[in-house]
Amino acid sequence: MPLWLVIELTYKCPLKCPWCSNPVDFDRYRNELSTEEWKEVLREGRRLGSLQLGFTGGEPMLRRDLEELVAEADGLGYYTNLITSGVGLNQQRLKALKKAGLKQVQLSIQACDQELNEKLVGLDVFEHKVAIARAIKAEGLPMVLNVPVSRYNIDQTEAFIDLAADLGVEYIEFANLQYYNWALLNRAELLPTREQLARSEAAVNAARKRLGNGLTIYYVVPDYHDNRPKACMNGWGSIHLTIAPDGTALPCQEARLIKDIEFPNVRQHGLDWIWNESSAFNQFRGDSWMKEPCRSCNEKEKDFGGCRCQAYLMTGDAANTDPVCAKSPHRHLIDTLIAKAETRVGGGAKTLLMREGGYPRRTGAQTKI
Repeated sequence: MPLWLVIELTYKCPLKCPWCSNPVDFDRYRNELSTEEWKEVLREGRRLGSLQLGFTGGEPMLRRDLEELVAEADGLGYYTNLITSGVGLNQQRLKALKKAGLKQVQLSIQACDQELNEKLVGLDVFEHKVAIARAIKAEGLPMVLNVPVSRYNIDQTEAFIDLAADLGVEYIEFANLQYYNWALLNRAELLPTREQLARSEAAVNAARKRLGNGLTIYYVVPDYHDNRPKACMNGWGSIHLTIAPDGTALPCQEARLIKDIEFPNVRQHGLDWIWNESSAFNQFRGDSWMKEPCRSCNEKEKDFGGCRCQAYLMTGDAANTDPVCAKSPHRHLIDTLIAKAETRVGGGAKTLLMREGGYPRRTGAQTKI
């Protein structure tokens, strides 16, 4: 059953993060679900067995009905989680969200200093993020400090941990970037080196010993630097269901980039049919779709062949083995990318293509770092 339901309330966002997970053509999807349509999604999700609910985007704070939707979800029995940049969140709305039944906040932070943070997101919001983090804790809400890790901020690992400890948050997650959509466009500039990763992991391990149970530190190793793929979403159509702003139902937030699949929409179909009957959600369930080396691999029930989106992007076929896997005939594509990343560090100023509008543009949409 879809235990984890993610609703992307909007693709709108004031930030210009060059690793944004939203589609690069996100402004094609302007027809957002109404408040009542979202409420029906929430009701159908609970009937299917969904328990965890993530409100995300874009920036979910841009939806004026967020508090109403949180109250609806709380009344239905969801454990509600707000995934936000903090922009648009203030004391008044924070109190309203808590009153509505919000259970947890995941706040993103991109750097430990104002200058780098502004360069990475395109706005001067660092002090606001820190202030709103303190406000979240003052309200007594559990909080995850989420750090999207790239070559530009990975050397601040220890500083991030110190900041999290100072803020009194329960969790900090170092989420090494996954290279889809905007992050894929900027992959050559964002991919860290093995040396950077080693230093970062050493800082995490030292902090775990130093802080004990005072702060839980999650460290998500980037796919490219591993030799086995992750069990992406615990398998396609297994426990995760995303609803995009326009009502498109997806087995993960990135699945829309697989152009060979027509994904169903909640405006035309009920969630029960979408989850159980639609060809899109059944496409990569089980193992009958697998090719070699996955088909005969003794680890296929652990990693489910890895990420279908990554296989599609790098090999052109979503049914291929995730090229991260050392057994994949396409592993050389990953090794080439890593080798190139090793030579780019220390090479001077780089240009990142920032999220701006719905299409990648360099004119007026770039920043030097």
